[in-house]
Amino acid sequence: MSTRVEKTIIVNVPVSRAYNQWTQFEDFPQFMGGVSSVTQLSDDRLQWVAEIAGVKRQWEARILEQVPDRKVAWAATEGATNAGSVTFEDLGGDQTSVSLTLEYEPEGMVEQVGDKLNIVEKQAEGDLERFKAFIESEGYATGAWRGSVGGAGVGTPGVEDAAESRGDSGKAGLSGKAVAAGVGAAAAATAAAVAGSKSKSDDTSTSEATSTPVALTPAESASGDVRSGAGSGEATRLLSDEEINAGANDDPLAASDSDDRSGERRGTV
Repeated sequence: MSTRVEKTIIVNVPVSRAYNQWTQFEDFPQFMGGVSSVTQLSDDRLQWVAEIAGVKRQWEARILEQVPDRKVAWAATEGATNAGSVTFEDLGGDQTSVSLTLEYEPEGMVEQVGDKLNIVEKQAEGDLERFKAFIESEGYATGAWRGSVGGAGVGTPGVEDAAESRGDSGKAGLSGKAVAAGVGAAAAATAAAVAGSKSKSDDTSTSEATSTPVALTPAESASGDVRSGAGSGEATRLLSDEEINAGANDDPLAASDSDDRSGERRGTV
């Protein structure tokens, strides 16, 4: 299933200047968003590299018709399946109507989703706006090619004219940006889960830390209400509220010193 995009814009420059600038294909990255490079292989062959919505695409296109100050029409010969034309109409008073018609076949889930969101249509509209700003601000074309290609009667090419590029999936794929976005989302979800788990663990630790441990003799440890001492290797039990109110000592070393001073010794088993 193919998608067709049609956009028109009026630029405030003479038709020859607008057309001349459009023939400078290798300058397209200056005003076409997502286009990484365009290489002119010959008078009628172009190689494109673009990235739109996280998908990197590469293709070659053949110019089917080129008429100075009137039209450039093309169709892909390999890579991304697309075809279309750009026409120029002199409106007089140094104004030109530039009309873009593009037909393409989205490939893969990412491109199909992007197609539903009209991403390519929005990209085309933005490209024409940037072309207008570019040519009007420069005041002149950066170059010109006034030759002709093909003959009359080509009309506006569609995806059927780019049929030989179909099935050429080796030059299309998911870009590193899209993959990184997916990995980043997974990492963020994992981090959130870990943070939530750690918060619960911290709350539990805080509530347990309110108890007051006291050293036990081996005989006392037989009572069962014990937990291991932190780093001391001794068993400890929790003081009751009555013991704390009665002034029971929760410092094992202090208790030992007191016993030594009184000449008494702890019982042994």
